[in-house]
Amino acid sequence: MDSIVELFQNEDFLIGILITNIILVILVTVNIILLVRTKQKYLNFMKKIGNGSNLDEMLKEYLKDVKEIKRDNSEIKAYYTKLDSDIASCIQKVGLVRFNAFKDVGSDLSFAIALLDRNDNGVVLNGLYGSDSSNIYAKPIKGGVSTYQLSDEEKYALEIAEQSKNFAARARKFN
Repeated sequence: MDSIVELFQNEDFLIGILITNIILVILVTVNIILLVRTKQKYLNFMKKIGNGSNLDEMLKEYLKDVKEIKRDNSEIKAYYTKLDSDIASCIQKVGLVRFNAFKDVGSDLSFAIALLDRNDNGVVLNGLYGSDSSNIYAKPIKGGVSTYQLSDEEKYALEIAEQSKNFAARARKFN
C-alpha cells in the first residue's frame, strides 16, 4: 500500500498523468471538431440532394403526409364499407312487365313491377287498369319469394328483376 502512495507522490508519475490528461482533452476537442464538420457536410449533402431544400426535413414532412394519407384512407375504407352495407338494402334490381288485365281495355296499361335489393328482398307492385277503375296491389318479397300468391305477370316481373344486375329497369311485355 505504501508503494502505491509513493507512486502517486512521485513527480514523474504526476507529470505523466497530466500529459495524458492534456492529450485526452486535445483528442476530445479534435473529435468534437470533426463531428461538427461531419454534421455540416451531412447537412450540405442533404441540401444538395434536395435541390436547395433540406432533404431530412423533406423526408420528415413526407412521412407526416404518408401517416395522414393512411389515416384518411382508413376513414375512406370505413365509409365505403358502411356505404356498401347500406346499398345492399337499396333497390338494385327492377323488373317491369306491361300487360292487358282485361280484354276490353287495350294498350297494355296494366303492369307488374318488382323492386328488389341485392339479396332479392323487396316488393312486387301490380297495377290493374280497367275501363272504369284502376287498382294497385303490393306483395312483399323476401329472398326472391313471396308469402302471397303471385300472378303469372308478377312472377315474370320478379324473374326479370332477379336476372337484372345493372340497376336499370328491364321492361317486357307479357304474352
